[in-house]
Amino acid sequence: MIDETANRPVLLLLAHPRPGSLNHAVAARVRDTLTRAGRPVRFHDLYAEGFDPVLTAEEAYTSGTRAEEFLAAEPDPLIRRHREELREAGGLVAVHPNWWGKPPAILSGWLDRVLVPGVAYRLADAGGAPQSLLTLRRLLVVNTSDTTAERERTLFGDPLDAIWRRCLAPYLGEPQVRRLTLRVVADADDRQRATWLDDVTTEVQHLFGEH
Repeated sequence: MIDETANRPVLLLLAHPRPGSLNHAVAARVRDTLTRAGRPVRFHDLYAEGFDPVLTAEEAYTSGTRAEEFLAAEPDPLIRRHREELREAGGLVAVHPNWWGKPPAILSGWLDRVLVPGVAYRLADAGGAPQSLLTLRRLLVVNTSDTTAERERTLFGDPLDAIWRRCLAPYLGEPQVRRLTLRVVADADDRQRATWLDDVTTEVQHLFGEH
């Protein structure tokens, strides 16, 4: 089946503060793989861009026409750019470490400021199911972790999967979701990192290849 989103951009988000990190290498591999496949990519290194993750009191409306009108008047051109690129995207890739079972604060703030009413979703009533305004078809999340899979499963239950797959996907248009967790990073040598990057290539090709 022909992929109807093939000509639409993939939005690629990187959330790691240290240049030269494995996360940076992963994001570069994702970008290269998509580009070789002919997919337009909109890449954002959130730390390098200085993305402001802090939600203002005025922005913290949850629904309603007033909220949408206020948010539509966002004065920050970078925030406006991210919102517009999300609207246009056919796919989203997020690359970030597992910090305390959640994304880094800068990516959490991106979710707060970009996935807003009138851009990502609309609520018909308080507490109701969201009506997504997006048409994302594919979501890939690549996480790095220093927690073993057994410890994650036994003690924590993989909170990142709950965040991306169960909490966020309904607001993104119910895309096909895949996650790849690279672990344990602290113990990995160069050969293991190279293998992980090949795994990333495979995941990107699987999700964004011909369908």
